[in-house]
Amino acid sequence: MTPEDHARAASDLLKAEETGNQIGLLSLQYPDISMDDAYEIQNATYRAKLEQGRRVIGWKIGLTSKAMQSALNIDIPDSGILYDDMLFQTGDTIPSGRFIQPRIEAEIAFVMKKSLGGTDVTQADVIDATDYVAPSIEILDTRILRADPATGKTRIIFDTISDNAANAGVVLGAEQHAIDAFDLRWVGALAYCNGELEETGLGAGVLDNPVESVVWLARRMAQYGQSIEPGQIILSGSFIRPVECPSGSDVKADFGSFGSVEISFN
Repeated sequence: MTPEDHARAASDLLKAEETGNQIGLLSLQYPDISMDDAYEIQNATYRAKLEQGRRVIGWKIGLTSKAMQSALNIDIPDSGILYDDMLFQTGDTIPSGRFIQPRIEAEIAFVMKKSLGGTDVTQADVIDATDYVAPSIEILDTRILRADPATGKTRIIFDTISDNAANAGVVLGAEQHAIDAFDLRWVGALAYCNGELEETGLGAGVLDNPVESVVWLARRMAQYGQSIEPGQIILSGSFIRPVECPSGSDVKADFGSFGSVEISFN
């Protein structure tokens, strides 16, 4: 893909987000698309959003579980960018039409107090740089069709990365914990939609330890001259499958003694 292709794809994604009309698979439009191309499209969208006045508040890490990586035939996670207009608080109601096809995932969020960067970042560095951890829900959305209606071809990893790793929102719980207050590998969540249990999972599903997920992000960002900054929110990765949230959905992620998060969709 050329730089012009990257800019065109980013423009199409921004328009899809604004209008609610999804675009076709980029992997069909650009059969030679690569992971580098996908992140270039994400970065082109990032530059456009900054010009619109948006502010980066953090990062999301996706595809951290073996099951999801196997399903997409990859062996590494992906990442996306959190913007200021994506932040919600537990108990909020999402207005109708805000998202196209929203889904949710339960995750452990890290909020940072120090900068974190470099290709040699360790778990100890992440622990030292973390202000607190909190229960969270990530809201996923897709500005790209999940499947091409003509061929039945489904999205691949390059489509997802281009589309900001499918990120659309983050809902933070009220509870804030020191990073060593819990063994994050054993922090679990029960995800409910309209009172029915939909999914369960444990933090260990995220690269065996959510801290390791933040290590991966910091090292990947270092390759592009970036770093995690103080105050930023890091969504460390889901340990449940995505739960569909059509209009009228009331969602709760119950993390037990770690806390809980709720969100409703009008």
